[in-house]
Amino acid sequence: MTIQLNDSTLLKTQAYIDGQWVDGDKGETFAVTNPATGEHLADVASVGADETRRAIIAAEKAMVSWKALPAKTRSELLERWYSLIIDNQEDLAVLMTAEQGKPLFESRGEVAYGASFIKWFAEEGKRVYGDIIPSTADRRGVVVKQPVGVVAAITPWNFPNAMIARKVAPALAVGCAMVLKPAAETPLSALALVELANRAGLPAGLFSVLPGINAQAIGGEMTSNTIVKKVTFTGSTPVGKLLMKQCADTVKRTSMELGGNAPVIIFDDADLDAAVAGVLVAKYRNSGQTCICANRILVQEGIYDAFIEKFAAAVKGFRVGNGMDADSTHGPVITEKAATEIHAKVQSAVAEGATVVIGGQAGSQGACFYEPTILTNVTDKMRVFREEIFGPVAPVFKFSTEEQAIAMANDTQFGLAAYLYTENMGRVWRVSEGIDYGMVGVNETAISSEVIPFGGMKESGQGREGSKYGLDDYLETKYICIGGLNR
Repeated sequence: MTIQLNDSTLLKTQAYIDGQWVDGDKGETFAVTNPATGEHLADVASVGADETRRAIIAAEKAMVSWKALPAKTRSELLERWYSLIIDNQEDLAVLMTAEQGKPLFESRGEVAYGASFIKWFAEEGKRVYGDIIPSTADRRGVVVKQPVGVVAAITPWNFPNAMIARKVAPALAVGCAMVLKPAAETPLSALALVELANRAGLPAGLFSVLPGINAQAIGGEMTSNTIVKKVTFTGSTPVGKLLMKQCADTVKRTSMELGGNAPVIIFDDADLDAAVAGVLVAKYRNSGQTCICANRILVQEGIYDAFIEKFAAAVKGFRVGNGMDADSTHGPVITEKAATEIHAKVQSAVAEGATVVIGGQAGSQGACFYEPTILTNVTDKMRVFREEIFGPVAPVFKFSTEEQAIAMANDTQFGLAAYLYTENMGRVWRVSEGIDYGMVGVNETAISSEVIPFGGMKESGQGREGSKYGLDDYLETKYICIGGLNR
């Protein structure tokens, strides 16, 4: 397949290390395919531990002068990068849809969303403040914040642009360098981003991108190399736990944005139309492949049937197809394996008594498609209650009381995002404070932006991305005691 771009030089297939486009040392490559059509897109260089080590060494060298720059100078470079991303939004969206599958309108939105983090942290990087601590008459305590050091990042395939920008922007803004491994399914978006960073004037070595299918070799070097001071990861909880264990030997800082099992709690006093609209977005965006996706829809028994009727009618209006087609509302899931795993969870629920209201089968469009699905008569004993579905399947559970809804929402090891719909202000506070989640949307499911602290509790991770708090994970706090002031 030929990807039609306005600027064909944004389609890169080599690794980017120390300011140079290079092949892997062994000359190995891996294929990138379009999940909607199965067509071959590109063969991309596959690197390993040696190339990763060179990128880390280059990052350490580049960071010496980068962190010494005035914050305003770093900000200006990030602003140029932001402008280039916006100028090339359509090409970046086409690349994303080709390799990831989401509809073009979603890809365009993601490019703008990712760019917003670069714009935001270009400004926030100028606001890294310290403190003066009064103590005795002859001394003062000074607190300064300094860049943590070389950062290694591992990012996922579901948001191959925004998840990179959300990590790279704050790191660079405060003076760190970044070595990035993008997901093997979606390396083209990452390589285009670093090409634009290069055009913006980012110094060689400051931001390297390491595509590859040998995740153990690349990740192993990142977690063991003593030059790397921090590892940031977005992905599954099992992989996050493994990376944290590997980082323990060198006591690296980590930030982890891991799995979710988000509930949407809809009370009987809710605006039903608003709740249906919110769940449609929260559940089916990116074909259900988001970490804050509505995984469990909890509906109070008095409105359960009415909700199902309205919800099903809306889902029937979806148009599933190739993301490049203008009339497609939803694209494929990322791989055939993913589609198979989604179907296995649906079949497991049906075998245990669940009812398929709509969908429940592989899509006719191709091997990576799965029909938007609604399940009723589901219980908290089923896999669809316990496990993250990561696909376009909406299990709708029934509850009777507020206390039961809170208990059901908290009955998981995850705690990333949750949502609730109610018109009762007292209930808003009781439920929001009673559920164990890092983010809560009240009468709203589109909760993410560059200005909010994105992150979870429990086994959904640690740290926050975006907002003013997003700088903290890339900074060290240093205390300086100045004595002898009365001499």
